[in-house]
Amino acid sequence: MIKELNIVLPAEIAFNEPLLYEYVRNIEKITADTPLHIEYLKRSIDARSKQIKANLRLLIIIGEKYQGAKPIERNYKNVKNAHEVIIIGAGPAGLFAGLKCLEKGLKPVILERGKDVRSRRRDLAAINKKGEINPESNYCFGEGGAGTYSDGKLYTRSTKRGDVDKILETLVYHGADRNIMVDSHPHIGTNKLPGIITAIRERIIDHGGEVHFNEKVIDFIVQNNKIESVKTQSGNTYKGIAVILATGHSARDIFELLNRKKIAIEAKPFALGVRVEHPQALIDSIQLHCATRPDYLPASSYSLVHQVNDRGVYSFCMCPGGIIAPCATNYNEVVTNGWSPSKRNNPFANSGIVVAVELKDIQKYNSFGALAAMQFQKETEQMAYKYGGGKLKAPAQRLVDFTQNKISVSLPDCSYHPGISSSALHEWLPKNIGPRLQQAFKAFGSKMKGYLTNEAVIVGVESRTSSPVRIPRDKENLHHIQIENLYPCGEGAGYAGGIVSAAIDGEKCVEKIFIKYFYK
Repeated sequence: MIKELNIVLPAEIAFNEPLLYEYVRNIEKITADTPLHIEYLKRSIDARSKQIKANLRLLIIIGEKYQGAKPIERNYKNVKNAHEVIIIGAGPAGLFAGLKCLEKGLKPVILERGKDVRSRRRDLAAINKKGEINPESNYCFGEGGAGTYSDGKLYTRSTKRGDVDKILETLVYHGADRNIMVDSHPHIGTNKLPGIITAIRERIIDHGGEVHFNEKVIDFIVQNNKIESVKTQSGNTYKGIAVILATGHSARDIFELLNRKKIAIEAKPFALGVRVEHPQALIDSIQLHCATRPDYLPASSYSLVHQVNDRGVYSFCMCPGGIIAPCATNYNEVVTNGWSPSKRNNPFANSGIVVAVELKDIQKYNSFGALAAMQFQKETEQMAYKYGGGKLKAPAQRLVDFTQNKISVSLPDCSYHPGISSSALHEWLPKNIGPRLQQAFKAFGSKMKGYLTNEAVIVGVESRTSSPVRIPRDKENLHHIQIENLYPCGEGAGYAGGIVSAAIDGEKCVEKIFIKYFYK
């Protein structure tokens, strides 16, 4: 007999296999000599009270031999001689667009400005050890995009926009742990993502697609409001039946190119703030209501939001057991992000704490037109570089000191590898950002007793939360409303906010291309 079971259990039972089996046998009245197998279908933790519980949806197989999980199947076609679709960018949107092309019998030709995932590691080492930045190969640019080396969180609210389960299954098909299909907040981990990304690339190439690295697109050839081809810095020209623009939220040169070509773009609200880092043990004790986190529970996270003067201030990309990453893409800027390994076992917890930025907040940048929000973002990052002291050192301040307008005479240990420098962030952060952060941190301290502490440090700035530019597109067909055959896609176009939603958008763009050319 096979049946599903929805139960709520104390965490010490839910995460202990022998105890879980004993519990299920008792409630289902299954004798000890009857075969039993339990599969997790969904799993989440509820730590709102001192008795930590787990919400479980289980598949239980009684009296039958377990045949193993049903294998995931994909129908990828050989597309060596098929119609070509040019995909600019090998992040989640671009790679999943490439896989979708294989399903639809189209040949993806992926152009990535950066290096392959393995070669990127040397450039990341130079960032962390020497404070040296390669503008084309860094935490944002290169195979897999920003997501490869910035954690691999897969939680999304995009269920109305696409098939989230299919995206997760595809990641499992290419090597991810099956637990991402079970956990309520799935996470792969920066240490495991590179292998998955490599497997996706090899799948595309093995089925006749192309992936070209160090191919930075520098021009679009447009005739009669139709994109005919794209040119790269190496001198190559690529032409296909359509162009998917999946360059991510940090490709400022692409936004500038679109602006120069008079292809309509528009400034978009985004969010900007800082990274805050606490000892993980402190966050565990606050969230789990105990001195020490039990081994069977994962590192604790949090989600916080507070309204300050008509603007939301909220936690973003919270990384338990994580590291603050240097995510600048140019020489004279400092940008922070966060990531965690799969085990989330580093001694610190970090999170972006950001303030919603509306276009009316940055009117002094209106002369930059559609690039106004991008310019505000850029100048704030340059300020962070200035006050960090160079070599990608980040300006930092103890948390309570920041809320009390005090310069920190010393700083705690921090996971940001290029190093941190004491700075009066309360003095130089934009006036629509700094005071709101100060009030929000005080409110967070009331919501989470112990959160507002000088054991915590804030590091500036967290500025790449989403694209500061949107590329308007047809709501029904997803292509650009002015330029035929140009399909703006993913985070860089302003239509996604994370790995899963970007992947969904990449698939949808290919669907629209296929319908346009081949659906009868």
